[in-house]
This record gives sequence, structure tokens and C-alpha cells, in this order.
Amino acid sequence: MSTYGEWLRDFWRYRELFYFLAWRNIKVRYKQTVLGVAWALLQPVFSMIVFTVLFGKFAKLPSDGVPYPIFYFSALLPWTYFAGTLSFSGNSLVNDPNLITKVYFPRAILPASAAISGLVDFCIGWVLLLGMLVYYQIVPTWQSLLWPFLVVLLLAFSLGVSLVLAALNVKYRDVKYVAPFAIQFLLFATPVIYPISMIPERYQLIIALNPLSGIIETFRASLIPNREIDWSMLGISSILTVLIVVAGAIYFRNTERTFADVV
Repeated sequence: MSTYGEWLRDFWRYRELFYFLAWRNIKVRYKQTVLGVAWALLQPVFSMIVFTVLFGKFAKLPSDGVPYPIFYFSALLPWTYFAGTLSFSGNSLVNDPNLITKVYFPRAILPASAAISGLVDFCIGWVLLLGMLVYYQIVPTWQSLLWPFLVVLLLAFSLGVSLVLAALNVKYRDVKYVAPFAIQFLLFATPVIYPISMIPERYQLIIALNPLSGIIETFRASLIPNREIDWSMLGISSILTVLIVVAGAIYFRNTERTFADVV
């Protein structure tokens, strides 16, 4: 059994396979679709419209002075990436059984390539978000320079969770049915629909234990002038993300030797 160092070096040796699988995922996602890449915008845009009408206009949930479309879309963009990555990466191993049983390569390449390919949708949505900022005459401050770091943090957290789900899904096929319910629950445990300021202070630490909370709140704050970033919440999200990635990699590595027998 190879060491973790050798396992990591395999990723570099098989980088061309990684690129190929990531590109394949992108092409398959839009193959034979009428709207093509426009599908990358439909889900967050329609969700933004529904949230703006239901929770903004009717329920009158606070948005901390941010226009409701900006408030919701800036959160839905990273959330949609996370949810989509879990869906694709979580099923990446069981969707390629022939590849796993006949060819050797680091199995983590499959969920990792699915996570990387999802960034295409994210970048398309980011362009639309920039257009919305122009429409509302919002000029981002220097805090928007945090976006590359936040994207890496979001990618890392999504990949860490996906490694666990993908490995579990090989042995327990119930995971693909449980995951959508868990994602739906997590939506309400993450400040997507509501701002973190709406949560009583004594419960905010509990919300902060969800790494997505700090990531999404910082995404919002980095766009809006005079909006302070909660550095402590971002710090908690960063630390937990590192721990989840390490734990996910260890669990995946310890179980991947049995994938070919049960996939």
C-alpha cells in the first residue's frame, strides 16, 4: 500500500487524466442541450427571483441594506456551486465503474475533476453578478480581492465533503438518496435566505461551525462598500475547511482499495 506522499505524487503523474476528466464533465453537462451554458444561470437566477419575492417582498426578511437581488444572488452563487459539486462528485465513482475496475489511477481524481469542472458554472454566474453590481451602481472595495481566496476555500470545503460522500456512496448506495435531504437542510442552516445578523448572538457560534456560513457571509461582505467582514467567522470556516479536507482525504485513501470490489 503506497504512502500518503506517494498517493499525492500520483496526482501530478496523472494530471493529464485529471484534465481530461474535468473537460469531459464540462462537455457532458451541456451536451445536446438547447440553452447550453445558460443552464449555469437558470437555477441561481430563478432561486434569486423566488427568494426576493417570497422572503424579501412578502416576508420582509432583512438584507442589511443590500438590494435583495444582490443579497440573494451573491449567496446563491457559492451555494449552488457547493450543492452541485456534492451531487456530481458524490456520484462520480459509481458512475464510472468500468474505469475504476480496469485502470489504475488515484481514485480521488474523479471527485476532484467534478469539483473543478463546476467552477465553470461559478465563473459564468460571477460575470452576471458583476453586471448586477453595475446595474445597482455598487462599486466593490478592496475587500473584493478576497474572492480568489474564498473560491479556493469553497472549492476545498466542497471537495473535502465530496471525498467522504463519494467513498460512502460506493459501499452504501443510500447515500445518493440521503444527500439531497441533507443539502436541503443545510440550506436553512446557512445564511443564504437570511443574514447572520438576524441570528441571536448566543447562537451565532453554532451557525459559524458550518464552514459555508463564513464563506458565504464573506462573499457578501466583500462586495458591499462599508460592510465589515467578520474575520473571526472566516477564520473558523478556514480552520474547519482544512480539517475537513484532511479528514476527507484520509478516509478516502483508507477506503479506496476496496472500491474495485464493490463498485
